[in-house]
Amino acid sequence: MGDLSASTPNTPPPAGLTSDVTTTSIDVVIPPTLKFLLANIKNVINVHLLLENYPTWRTAIYKLFSTNHFSGYLDGNILCPPKHLLTANGQLTLNPQLSSWSLIDQNLSMALFSTISQSILPYILNLDTSASIWRTLEQRFYSTNLSRVIQLKNELHSLSMQNKSMTDYLASIKSLVDSIRAAGGTIDNEDVLHYIINGLPPSYQSFKTTIRSSLQPISLDDLYSLLRSEEVHQSTDAIRDLSFSTASSTDAPTALFSNRGRG
Repeated sequence: MGDLSASTPNTPPPAGLTSDVTTTSIDVVIPPTLKFLLANIKNVINVHLLLENYPTWRTAIYKLFSTNHFSGYLDGNILCPPKHLLTANGQLTLNPQLSSWSLIDQNLSMALFSTISQSILPYILNLDTSASIWRTLEQRFYSTNLSRVIQLKNELHSLSMQNKSMTDYLASIKSLVDSIRAAGGTIDNEDVLHYIINGLPPSYQSFKTTIRSSLQPISLDDLYSLLRSEEVHQSTDAIRDLSFSTASSTDAPTALFSNRGRG
C-alpha cells in the first residue's frame, strides 16, 4: 500500500475568510485496525454481495467493522466533523479531525466496494461516504428481501412429501427454512414442525395424531429421528403385507385343486 500516511494540502479558505483562516499541513496516519481490516476483508467476506445474499453479507460486514471499531462510520453514529474550528482569538483554522475522518471513511468505502458484485456497484459508485453506501443498500434490498421471504414461506406452507423419501423431504424443508433465514426472515421451530406434519401423506395419519396430541414439546431433531423410524416401520410393514399377499395368491389354486380332488 506504500506510504500509509497522508498529508492535508493547504486548501484555500472560504470566500470572505482569507485573512482569518489559518492553514497548516496535517499528517494523517492510517490506524492499525484499519490496515488490518483492509488487508483481511477479502478473506473474511469471501462472497460478493448479490441480490439473494444481502442479509448474510450485511451481517458479516457489520461484525467485521464493529470488531475493529468502525461500525459508527456505517450507521452514521460517527459523523463527519466540521471543516473549520474557531480558535480562542476568533480565527478559523482547519479541523485536524476532518482529515483523519475522511481518510478512514474513504478507505472503508473502498473496502465495501471490494465485496460488492459488478451488477450492484453502479447504484453506489457516485456516493461519497460509507454511511450513504450502507443506507442506500439497505433501502434497496429491504423490500426485495421481504418479498422473497413471503414467497419462500408460501413454498414451505404448500410443500408435501408426495413420493419423496423422508430424507429428501426433510432436506427440502431445511433448505427452505435456511433460505428464509438467509433472506432476513424469521421462523419458529414450532412453525417448522407444523409445516412438516402437514406435508406428510395419509399413511402417516396415526403418527400425526400422536405428535399433535403429545403433551410434551418435541424438538426438530427428535422429530426427524421419529419420522425416519416411522418410514422404516412403514416400509417393513409394506414388504410383509406384500409377501403375505403373494403367498396367499399362490396358495389359492392349490387349495382349489385339492378341494376339487376330494369332490
